[in-house]
Amino acid sequence: MFVEENGFVRTKAYDESKLKDPSLIIYYPLKVFNRYHIISNGDQTDTVYDALKSGAGFEAGLMTREFEPDAPNFTPRITGLIELGGKNAYSLAILKSLEGYNGSCVRNFFHVEKPVPGIGHCIHTYEKDGEPLPSFKGEPYVMPIPESAGEALAAYWELLNPENRISLLVKTIDIKTGEVEIKIKNRHIK
Repeated sequence: MFVEENGFVRTKAYDESKLKDPSLIIYYPLKVFNRYHIISNGDQTDTVYDALKSGAGFEAGLMTREFEPDAPNFTPRITGLIELGGKNAYSLAILKSLEGYNGSCVRNFFHVEKPVPGIGHCIHTYEKDGEPLPSFKGEPYVMPIPESAGEALAAYWELLNPENRISLLVKTIDIKTGEVEIKIKNRHIK
């Protein structure tokens, strides 16, 4: 589940007695450093955060990482970055295993220069069910973005498969003022 913590968001086990290996479960999916807003599906959030703090940058940080070590799925690492006042409106990255070649990492970076009101782009971990789970293919695709964080949270929660949804996090950033709103929905907390 997601827990907000001083402007960052971290994951937390709903039932800590069932947590065997926290390395792929407990992490910060959302951090902020100065004008940089980072989001990811794993502990690479910290890698990008540290790279930005050292002046290295988004791509440089992710060049030191690869997909998750959870064979046979090799879950892709997905990361997004918004740099307020930067060259790009936002950047997305996916680090995944080269299909059929375990151990070879493919790093795809996508940069969107100008924001378009009401739309964003989506990358997700897996294409569909399977054994092993097949990684996302292709370029990020366009998704509508509702007006408010609350509306986005409700709309996207309903799109998720009820059997698989655990937590959802939505963050909105006013690019003119820098004002941020974070909304979280956790399945096990009403």
